[in-house]
Amino acid sequence: MATSEGFRDLRVYQLSFDLAMENFRLSKSFPQEERFSLTDQIRRSSRSVAANIAEGYRKKQYPKMFVSKLADADGEATETQVWIDFATNCGYFSPAQQARLKSDYEEVGRMLGGMNAHPEKFNH
Repeated sequence: MATSEGFRDLRVYQLSFDLAMENFRLSKSFPQEERFSLTDQIRRSSRSVAANIAEGYRKKQYPKMFVSKLADADGEATETQVWIDFATNCGYFSPAQQARLKSDYEEVGRMLGGMNAHPEKFNH
């Protein structure tokens, strides 16, 4: 019998975690002078998406808290897209990488929006 992993079973968590790891890998090639600015920002915001989803899921019995944490996750996903735009305009990401990441973050946003619209589906 398969065991439930809770938030780790959520497709939106899995995608956001994978995106955070991809941003980590891609940002390894950023110049040293970006270490305390763009590198830290893109890593922090992308990781925060997954962390907020996990934290919200643990609070799913409290719909307002659940929805609030999902909104935080969506905000962090949007912030990450801004850092991706900066990285692309600075020449650190290719336009193809930017387009793929943008598409994936838009999917995260759609999934979070669906969860926000129907939080009751997650409280069982």
